[in-house]
Amino acid sequence: MRFWDSSAIVPLLVRETSSETLTSLAASEPGMFVWWGSRIECVSALARGERNGSLDDRTMTFGLRRLRQFADAWYEIDPTDAIRETAERLLRVHALRAADALQLAAAFAAAERRPGSLEFVTLDDRLADVASKEGFSIPLTD
Repeated sequence: MRFWDSSAIVPLLVRETSSETLTSLAASEPGMFVWWGSRIECVSALARGERNGSLDDRTMTFGLRRLRQFADAWYEIDPTDAIRETAERLLRVHALRAADALQLAAAFAAAERRPGSLEFVTLDDRLADVASKEGFSIPLTD
């Protein structure tokens, strides 16, 4: 199983340039680990597309339906004190946004603190760089 960053989930919901590659990656290994805020981040990305006109009503409705399907099946890592502490450490060591630190800390929890045992799927170059430095392998997504 892999840990999926929200940036890599959105192309599974609506058509983007990376959708085909990420759909193949998702199909190659069923089951996804995500952090507890992934669903909200995905809705935020879809709503941003709706507001800026890149997603029409039909595509938005389809994307939200797909998100519910994925959310019903994924493994969500809930917030804990250990995740908060790991996120705080990551923020002190790396130039990350708070949500990215929480997401990466959740991946540590999913990997049972052995990052080499879990792939981290993201389209965010900065987050991929930090995840790689922390020991996660990053699958090729382009």
